[in-house]
Amino acid sequence: MDHALVVIDDTDDHRSLLAEAGQLAHDTGAKLTVLSWITPDQTDETAKNLEVIEQIEGTSYSDPGSAATAKQFARQFATDVFESFDDPIEFDADGIVTEDDDRADEIIAAAERLECDHVFIVGRRRSPTGKALFGDVAQRILLNFDGTVTLRMT
Repeated sequence: MDHALVVIDDTDDHRSLLAEAGQLAHDTGAKLTVLSWITPDQTDETAKNLEVIEQIEGTSYSDPGSAATAKQFARQFATDVFESFDDPIEFDADGIVTEDDDRADEIIAAAERLECDHVFIVGRRRSPTGKALFGDVAQRILLNFDGTVTLRMT
């Protein structure tokens, strides 16, 4: 493992996965990137909320419509997870804006753009029928990423 990508969301399962991946990357000397995502609807909602805050405070926030919100979340989430470690865990943060249907493809594209050779993800247990009808992000990453995938099932 040279460069690991850990895909996170705000759950205890993601927190645990990030802690394990962070320790593994630290112990092997691998580069670590923490990735979060946001949907376009969430981006629009964030922009509206920031606009209200700007009007009240008389301030200005830059680029609320980009992946910056997801990247900021990834950085803060990882900082919170790693603050209890004895040795500091070095990491980069990244964020993407994606529709839920495109999330697997966007995660794979981010891993390729960052030249990652290992992806850590959390997946949900689903029946075979549920996977066929609704798709499965974890399954699509497992099948289409050209590298190692570590999957934690919830």
